[in-house]
Amino acid sequence: MPAWLVIAAWMVLVILVLTPSRREFRWFLQLRRPRWLTFERWIPAIWSVIYLCFFASALQAWAASGSGRLLAAYLVLLVLVQSYTWVICRTRRLRNGTLVGLAGWLWGMGLAAVLVPISRPAALLLVPYLLWSPVGTFVTYCMERLND
Repeated sequence: MPAWLVIAAWMVLVILVLTPSRREFRWFLQLRRPRWLTFERWIPAIWSVIYLCFFASALQAWAASGSGRLLAAYLVLLVLVQSYTWVICRTRRLRNGTLVGLAGWLWGMGLAAVLVPISRPAALLLVPYLLWSPVGTFVTYCMERLND
């Protein structure tokens, strides 16, 4: 099976398994948000770009290294990133999302550092996530203060 198909299949599987139910997500949507959060309607598009970058990065890393361990590291990152909202909705605790967001960012930083000598393009494709993740984590932190 071609690498692009394996990577895409794993991404779809993780996203399907770690997407909160409509009922769980409805709770999340009812939470208060900071007034300055005026760009919320763009968040799905931002995440779509980030996931495309993850896919391209994993493909680049595979082409450069052929390492199954490296792809496993991408899988861990994807699970951390996708579980952010799932964990918040399942536990109904924004703090848990903040912690998952931080863990994902730290894992992403480590993965990017490992990638630099292997495939600079693969590392650069993680930059959108590494820039956006702290924003999302900060928003969650602010929402936690508003919804206590």
